[in-house]
Amino acid sequence: MRKKKVLFVIDSLTAAGAEKSLVTFLSVLDYSRFEVDLQLFKHGGEFERFIPDEVNLLPPLSYTNFLEKRVLRQITSFDYKKIFAKVKYSIRLRLDKPKNNRDTVRLYWESIGACLKGDNKKEYDIGIAYAQGIPTFYVVDCIKAKQKFGWINVGYGLDSKNSSFQERFYRRLDKIITVSDSAYDIFSHVYPQFKTKMHIIWDMLDANLILNLSKEEENKIDRELPSLLTIARLDKVQKGYDMSLEACKILRDRGIIFKWYAIGQGTYKEEMLQFINKNNLQNHFILLGVTPNPYPYLKDCTLYVQTSRFEGYGLSIAEARILNKPIVTTEFDAVYNQMIQGKNGIVVPQDSVAIADAIEKLLKDKELYNAIVEFQKQEKKGNTEEIEKFYQLVGT
Repeated sequence: MRKKKVLFVIDSLTAAGAEKSLVTFLSVLDYSRFEVDLQLFKHGGEFERFIPDEVNLLPPLSYTNFLEKRVLRQITSFDYKKIFAKVKYSIRLRLDKPKNNRDTVRLYWESIGACLKGDNKKEYDIGIAYAQGIPTFYVVDCIKAKQKFGWINVGYGLDSKNSSFQERFYRRLDKIITVSDSAYDIFSHVYPQFKTKMHIIWDMLDANLILNLSKEEENKIDRELPSLLTIARLDKVQKGYDMSLEACKILRDRGIIFKWYAIGQGTYKEEMLQFINKNNLQNHFILLGVTPNPYPYLKDCTLYVQTSRFEGYGLSIAEARILNKPIVTTEFDAVYNQMIQGKNGIVVPQDSVAIADAIEKLLKDKELYNAIVEFQKQEKKGNTEEIEKFYQLVGT
């Protein structure tokens, strides 16, 4: 049987939810059926080391190489198309003042999209954008493939301008995959006309891989004190780190003994550091940066805390459940796809006081804490069987 030629496209393989999901997906894929290429827009991510040997990681795009040149070399390279695109994008950012990431990626593609065509002349059986936004635009506009799939791994609400802009890309996809029931509901509300080609394949987790990685190395958690852990991009709007910081201050002011560790990087970092320094939280809220293996931290923490305002699924919550860590999480669209109130953790409103109250309760109520751990030990671990849904979609 001839192997199907498949291209996966994602922004990068940093330590984030969609990226971890893709690595798991690729680790369980049957390579007797598929010949796989992988295109990244940015190389050097922490999770690249987990790419299976069978996967062909494509070289950086020519525009990526152009951007990495110094300014003088860009000017003297005589690639005026790329120079013009870069200048146009810079001007559009200043004039249009994007309000959110959806605005930014629209401006990026309107300015630079044409420069990304022509690098990959191969024809695939299936082209897969494993994230919304630029990977989807790239697969639709720049890749030759008999079928094109697009993954939706967040609760993807769009305003009228961006929904109108992105409609043409989703119209040209053969299948649209969402990673949870709630992500399906949100996307189908924005684009009800595409409901007939929408499917759900849950974000995949390999429980054995996570258990093995959790034993791989030492971590910086202070085992003498109760420890909280959050694994998420340093972001205010989606990940709700503003609520985390406020909750941390409330707990400190109440005299609760703890340390709260955050694994991630992002644009909110400087504001977070300002808040930490202004409120003397240096010994209570510790930014660890990124690590290719966060699981030793997850194994040794006391509680896992998620303060998101919206998520497509909530992969880090699933990882905490695999390692039997009681969870405090805010209520977002997909949260009850995993959480059972009071059984595997506590779900609270998107409010810093409510977050602090739940954390304090679990730190003080040992009976409840132990009951949650025992419940989690009985929960199903991992869901790599979701790969069968993909096989059904592609007909193998």
